[in-house]
Amino acid sequence: MKKGMFFVVLFSFLAMAGVVSGADDIQKDPACKYCGMDRGKFAHSRMLVIYDDGSELGTCSIHCLAVDFALNIDKTPSSIKVGDFNTKELIDAEEAFWVIGGNKPGVMTKIAKWAFKTKEDAEKFIMLNGGTLSTFDEAMKAAYESMYADTKMIRDKRKKMKMLKMKKTGHQ
Repeated sequence: MKKGMFFVVLFSFLAMAGVVSGADDIQKDPACKYCGMDRGKFAHSRMLVIYDDGSELGTCSIHCLAVDFALNIDKTPSSIKVGDFNTKELIDAEEAFWVIGGNKPGVMTKIAKWAFKTKEDAEKFIMLNGGTLSTFDEAMKAAYESMYADTKMIRDKRKKMKMLKMKKTGHQ
C-alpha cells in the first residue's frame, strides 16, 4: 500500500515538473524540421511520429508530417501522435476525431485539420466553427491533396515577409 502511494506521489511530482508530460517532445524538437515553426506555440496542431527503426520526428502540423512521410516512404511509422486541439496533450492520431475545414485558420494550410481526443469535442468545435468530422486517413489525404496550394501559399507569405523586412532595413 505504501509502495503504491509512493509511486502515485512520484508520478504526480514528475508530471508537475513536466518530466512525464507530453511536452517533452517539444523540448526535444522545439522547431519543426521542415518549416522552422515553434512547436510549443503550435502545440495544438503538433505531431510526433516514431518510426519502427526507433527514429522519431516532431513537426508543427499534419502538413509537415505529410512532407516527412513523402520523403521517407520506406520508413514505417509505429506511433503517430497529435496535439489535441483543446488540451494540447499528445493523443493517438489514428484514434483521434479529426475536423477538416471550418473557419479557424489552419497551420501551414488553407484547409485546417484539427484533432480531438473525443468525438464530443470535435462535434462541439464543428458547431462553433464549421468543418467536417473525419478520420486520420481522411485528414492525411486532405493534406496531400492541398500540398501544392499550401506550399505555394507558404512561399508567397515568406516572400512578402522578406520584402517587408528588406524595406524596413533599407535593402531593396
